[in-house]
Amino acid sequence: MPAVVTKSDLVRVVAKSGKLTKSAAGEAVNAMFEAIVSNVAKGNRVTVVGFGTFLPRKRKARNGRSPMNGKEIKITSKTIPAFAAGQGFKDAVERR
Repeated sequence: MPAVVTKSDLVRVVAKSGKLTKSAAGEAVNAMFEAIVSNVAKGNRVTVVGFGTFLPRKRKARNGRSPMNGKEIKITSKTIPAFAAGQGFKDAVERR
């Protein structure tokens, strides 16, 4: 695998390991990503045991500074997507 893994690289790996066509693997990869995104957007956690958890995380409103003029500005609260790696993922990265 290259230093940067793209979606097409993932599709190729899924196609090979699952003995699927690239188009079928692409549909599977897209369906998985869409399921994760739509569930996190609804406020749900998506947990893949051994891999990790995708979750919505709330950021509180806060004060910041404008990079253009240095004046203080208000940054509104918002919900952002977050990922917490599972123990299996952490262990695999640590071994390498």
